[in-house]
Amino acid sequence: MAEQASGLRVIGMMSGTSFDAVDAGAAELSFDGDAITLRPLGLVSRSYPAEIRDGLADVLPPRPASAETLCRLDTLIGQFFAEVAEATITELCDGQADLIASHGQTVFHWVEDGAARGTLQLGQPAWIAERTGCPVVADFRSRDIAAGGQGAPLVGLFDVLWLRSRPGRPAALNLGGIANITVDVGTDRPLAYDTGPANALLDAVIRAVTGEPYDRDGVRAARGTIRPDLLQRLLAEPYYARPAPKSTGKELFNLDHLTGLLPALGPESLDSAALDDVLATLTELTARTVAEAVGRHDPTEVIVAGGGVRNPTLVRRLTAALAPVPLVPAEQLGLAGQAKEAYLFALLGFLTVHGLPGTVPSCTGARHGSVLGSITPGRGPLRTLPDPRPPLALRILPAGR
Repeated sequence: MAEQASGLRVIGMMSGTSFDAVDAGAAELSFDGDAITLRPLGLVSRSYPAEIRDGLADVLPPRPASAETLCRLDTLIGQFFAEVAEATITELCDGQADLIASHGQTVFHWVEDGAARGTLQLGQPAWIAERTGCPVVADFRSRDIAAGGQGAPLVGLFDVLWLRSRPGRPAALNLGGIANITVDVGTDRPLAYDTGPANALLDAVIRAVTGEPYDRDGVRAARGTIRPDLLQRLLAEPYYARPAPKSTGKELFNLDHLTGLLPALGPESLDSAALDDVLATLTELTARTVAEAVGRHDPTEVIVAGGGVRNPTLVRRLTAALAPVPLVPAEQLGLAGQAKEAYLFALLGFLTVHGLPGTVPSCTGARHGSVLGSITPGRGPLRTLPDPRPPLALRILPAGR
């Protein structure tokens, strides 16, 4: 694992709440005075094999899971992350990397009375270290929760460092299974929090009714008609009115969340037109809740990333709900939107091995910033760069190898 002349090659890995694929973003990271520079080297994305995808569908809330099932999934996910990491090193890093930062797969985020009590990510990092020889930083969320924070979203520091120098009042939005925002980045108390579902309810409904994993390109939602009665009942969920910082997940926004609001879900319960209307309404729910949360902070632009950007129907509804505030793709700022969360964990892993905090207390609600994660050693000594210092900025350099 050779140290690069201009920095460390770090691979950030994650699979989001949609649990469809593992994304691995390779980047070269360096210190440059009071800034960190990140040069994207590319993204490798691999769909989960059916065994893992079906296994996750069977254990994610509200379904119960045995210790045996969780143990098996922890191993299988760790082995698959290791496979993707090895492919990324070969394809994007000329066969050499210094560090891997693996978020793993969240299967439960324990929030009670508005406070995060614990969190569980599967994907045993020992499999990654053994296969690649690289040290691995994993289990990023637990330390922030131990310090009184929400442990989510962790993107706050990335967004604050990246966007605080932009003119006006930029906000950041990520659309995964859950939507989260980072706002007030130019102030001394920035905020980052989950606004509610992005794709979580959309995916849950279409999977239950048709067996398809998602509404490809939002085609069905585009055909449907928004049902005001259903939308108002969905908007009555108390989570939306809770103050930030706050976090949520599929523990709340799952198929059971719709119980009483929809007929029993199944292949014979919703005809095609009714399903389209439900999907249209859930798309509007995401657009409305995101726009209302963002609007409280009076931004001048919203920088958007995440898998939900590939749903043109959702993007159109968001654009309309946010108007006249523009929705700006992260690509326009030099960062591939689908890769942002992978690069986030590359940054957090880089900070961890240099003993630097990876959180902003006002974003997660923690008592203090924390050095995140646990380190699984590789085959050789841990490589670091000289003169690490807490960064005041993150600069994205032109992509290249």
